[in-house]
Amino acid sequence: MHWKLFANLAEVTDQKEVVLDLDSGATVAEALDALFERYPELEAEVREDGELAEHIRLLVDGADPFETAAGYETVLDADAELALFPPVSGG
Repeated sequence: MHWKLFANLAEVTDQKEVVLDLDSGATVAEALDALFERYPELEAEVREDGELAEHIRLLVDGADPFETAAGYETVLDADAELALFPPVSGG
């Protein structure tokens, strides 16, 4: 599975995409933990008090797992695409 990182999150890791070797059946929580294990500095940008920061959006294959699935316990396929978005502003 792989993560897409946008804006300052990509800058923190110096990567726009990160491939993780996780098996099918891993959860969103496990995928986040694996991402933070590889890039510990990213966790401070994404989590607050152990939870996803309110201003961060997380998508799994284009859908918000907190609205359409089981949130952190959403089970992922090995080829899942996960994305993290910080707040976006502009005019």
